[in-house]
Amino acid sequence: MNFCFSSEEEAFREEVIDFLRPYRNLEGFIQQGEKWSEVKALFGAMAERGWLALAWPESEGGLGKGIAHEYILWDEFGYERAARNPLAAGIVAKTLIRHGSPEQKERWLPPIRTGELHFSLAYSEPEAGSDLGSVRTRATREGDDYVIRGEKCWQSYAQDMDCFWLLARTGEPDSRSRGLSLLIVDKDSEGLQVESLPTLDGDQLNAVVFDDVRVPANRRVGPENQAWSIMGEALADERHIQFPAGRLRRDLEDICTWAEAQGFTREASVRVRLGALATDIREAEMHSLSVLDAMNQGRDASVAAAANKIAHTLACQAIARAAMDFGGERALVEGDRPELLWRLSLWETIGGGTTEVMRSIVARQGLGLGGTR
Repeated sequence: MNFCFSSEEEAFREEVIDFLRPYRNLEGFIQQGEKWSEVKALFGAMAERGWLALAWPESEGGLGKGIAHEYILWDEFGYERAARNPLAAGIVAKTLIRHGSPEQKERWLPPIRTGELHFSLAYSEPEAGSDLGSVRTRATREGDDYVIRGEKCWQSYAQDMDCFWLLARTGEPDSRSRGLSLLIVDKDSEGLQVESLPTLDGDQLNAVVFDDVRVPANRRVGPENQAWSIMGEALADERHIQFPAGRLRRDLEDICTWAEAQGFTREASVRVRLGALATDIREAEMHSLSVLDAMNQGRDASVAAAANKIAHTLACQAIARAAMDFGGERALVEGDRPELLWRLSLWETIGGGTTEVMRSIVARQGLGLGGTR
């Protein structure tokens, strides 16, 4: 594995660092719901540099850069906690580039590239959870429209987005992954309702109800009942930027600064604990780079990505837990960094794929354990 970036890539990193200086206190990475107007303005500033379309093909209006540039971009954004990578410019745009019709590309790609249009994924459901093969929300074809009935839940930032990237069942009820389709649905569609689901970190997820929502059939992306493979391709496109190690480095730096200010670092055991966490973060970063290397080499990165997610989750939670262990009640002061990182860490096990599922992928696909049922 090559752990080094080229001189051109490192020069790009310096450009990103310089760009982010005015946004150092934004914290849109961890508080996007609260800071959405500022985060959206940041995306607009990125768009002026072409960075929302950094790795899109030049033929589609992008800069045509490699995935290492994307990795560097979002790693530095994670370190500054400026913002998470927008779904519109990533999963949505890259799927449209690969599978969209010429009319769909013309309609959706330009406003995504300029930061004017944003999407929320509408995949998970109350009874299906992360088992997307069990999705029940139906899209029934009626003439030139699909009529959508069902409910989605746990949608991130849906309250501020413009459209939903909807996974719906168009096949028979028992068709599992063979009967799913992708549709673009405007948030202001008649019969669509977004309901807040408050979270412990002070932000919110959302439930979305579709009550006979009509969507033109020309908003289906890709062939009917073929969404499963399309979604897999989109996920593969984004694996190298899903869990930036920069975020972990910043978390630990903040805890170290806080611990020193509280006088905790005078204790040898605290210094040893912080040193061990630095090792954990380095390990997580190596996992991130292994994903990038696999993708650069054209190899399947699914196992490496699962291992990376596990390492990222464990490190994130270990940092927050350490502050609680040696800080006691002083780590529970509302508004201080340790208390916020603790609340944020509680749902890391679930976000981006549950740890249990990721471990199953590593065990079965990477280690050949478990056999078949």
